[in-house]
Amino acid sequence: MRILTLALFAFTAPAVAQQQTFSLPGSCTAFLTVQSSTCTVSHHFTCANDPTGVQGRVDLDQAGPVYIGSIDAEAQWINSFDPLSGSTETLVPGPVDPASFTELTGTGTDGYDFEIANDQAGTIHFVGRDTLTGNTVTIDGITLEETEYQIAALAEDGTEMWRTTGSEYISRDWRMFMSGTSKTITPTDSFESDDSPVEFIFPGEPGFLSANPKHGCGAVTSQANTNTPLIPVGFPAP
Repeated sequence: MRILTLALFAFTAPAVAQQQTFSLPGSCTAFLTVQSSTCTVSHHFTCANDPTGVQGRVDLDQAGPVYIGSIDAEAQWINSFDPLSGSTETLVPGPVDPASFTELTGTGTDGYDFEIANDQAGTIHFVGRDTLTGNTVTIDGITLEETEYQIAALAEDGTEMWRTTGSEYISRDWRMFMSGTSKTITPTDSFESDDSPVEFIFPGEPGFLSANPKHGCGAVTSQANTNTPLIPVGFPAP
């Protein structure tokens, strides 16, 4: 499977930050823009050359792109690129327990146990669980289901790098997770965040594919300034 990041980040962050609208490669089509509470705007898209069910996502803050990655039809994270550090991450084939959106929505809970290969940090082992709470929330006219989750990241020697607990949202229609609240604990620090969506914008509506985040700017500290790696939604993010 090709890495979407390589095509998308032919753009430089400063150039994107000066644009009013974010441009995707010609083979890719956006279907949703999400403005979040912590000065981030995300664009969700599909690309013609990807397998059925694969979705991409690119996140931008005020300076430009901060994350891009893709998930499969089970909302299982596949790969990602961090333009701030230049690192790429790819799912290691044959996970012990792959993430399954079908299992979560069918039974109310889903555990996962998998590894990623980071080209700068080596292999990282993730273990966690998502559980539906039974609650729903309506944000900007869109009804989402609430989850609770816990996840831990382990280094190659088994040392815990960080662990996070919190709440996210899922959309059955879009087969995706969206960020919510979280508490992350590292060996030296802990912090809490609320990255919940505020606006959902569709093709043809004002603000679709906007390059400019709208909410919470100037009031939050970017995750890029912490020592905790940016982790994509879908195996929950700190």
